[in-house]
Amino acid sequence: MPTSPTVTPSTRPRRSRRASSAIERYAPGFTDTVIHRRGISGAQYEEYNPNYVGGDIGGGAMTLWQSLMRPVPRFDPYRTPLHGVYLCSASTPPGPSVHGMSGHPAALSALRREFGVHAAPDIGPR
Repeated sequence: MPTSPTVTPSTRPRRSRRASSAIERYAPGFTDTVIHRRGISGAQYEEYNPNYVGGDIGGGAMTLWQSLMRPVPRFDPYRTPLHGVYLCSASTPPGPSVHGMSGHPAALSALRREFGVHAAPDIGPR
């Protein structure tokens, strides 16, 4: 989150209500389910997790280079040098969003390396 003079501790509750109102338009009843709100600054995000530089929970710039070479340039970006340890986050392809799609190729990588399964299992609807 960029630092802005308009985002202050005193404006966070108003911004939170505005965000909830926007969601409420598409999901009526949403605000009735909220039992607590807490707003934190970009600096607080970074303090919580140093990978969130400036509060950016997406893992930094999503340039073409970054989209292909996250987190390091290698054919299998999910695999690590540690046996049984795989990466799956906003910092691995296909990059940050709410979809969680980095888990699928990370799981396929683990299946190949750990279990010798080279074809993706059929997990579609039956």
